[in-house]
Amino acid sequence: MKNIFLFTVFGFVVLFIFSCSKSNTPVPTPFVQKDRPSPVDSGWTFESTPVFSDEFDYNGTPDTSKWGYDLGGGGWGNQELEYYTNSLANANVSNGVLHVTALKQSQGNLNYTSARMVSKNKGFLLYGRIEASAKLPPGKGTWPAIWMLPNDWVYGNWPASGEVDIMEQVGYDPLNVHFSVHNSVNNGANSHTETTNIPSDTSAFHKYRVDWTPYAIRGYYDDVAIFIFVNPGTGSDQWPFDQKFHALINLAIGGSWGGLQGVDANLCPATMQVDYIRFYKMIHK
Repeated sequence: MKNIFLFTVFGFVVLFIFSCSKSNTPVPTPFVQKDRPSPVDSGWTFESTPVFSDEFDYNGTPDTSKWGYDLGGGGWGNQELEYYTNSLANANVSNGVLHVTALKQSQGNLNYTSARMVSKNKGFLLYGRIEASAKLPPGKGTWPAIWMLPNDWVYGNWPASGEVDIMEQVGYDPLNVHFSVHNSVNNGANSHTETTNIPSDTSAFHKYRVDWTPYAIRGYYDDVAIFIFVNPGTGSDQWPFDQKFHALINLAIGGSWGGLQGVDANLCPATMQVDYIRFYKMIHK
């Protein structure tokens, strides 16, 4: 099986794709599973009705039956500059769209606030399709992401239990959007990553999607295949993706990747807009 998509962007090795956070509590006794047979691609399909979705067809606070929040500052493992809140000013729904907004305001000894919404224990999957339609914020210093983490850190703290980045973008490189997976072997600068150029990513909505089966994780932008990571059959060191994962939507400011070229003084307010997010179960054969 092939491992793919280590890359460079404009001559820089991407030393800064550490994800939007790695500061998560480790499990006391990580379990490592070895040498599982590589699965055969059985051509799995997905249900046509979402098992979890938010169409954002209401106004006000994001639906609390579907979303919680990660709160606080501290850099989130990436020297980020924002303090995450559950304030309506940082995450609100109007006109059929979720707005995740970073503001220039002080909280927790930091100069910016924003939001990091999580569907943990409310919307999650073990294999399936997750897709979202989003318009990304312009401006140097932004770092928006739609991504996935495990509900339980079965194989240990990040990166051992895995991460899937369905969409990441940094404002100083606004036309390029990144899909990545992280595991114990390949993570951070050495993650499996592919980059696609989307010239209108900050001016129009685009669909960002992952199809996740026991055989592979596949990424699609506007239904065009741009990424595949095939289960190598070596166990949880490279394939921790046999556990339940949930979604995160956040907008970071600055940080070791997003702030690589600084932060525009007049950046805020900066807003990522999400038209919908939908989870579809995989149909088992």
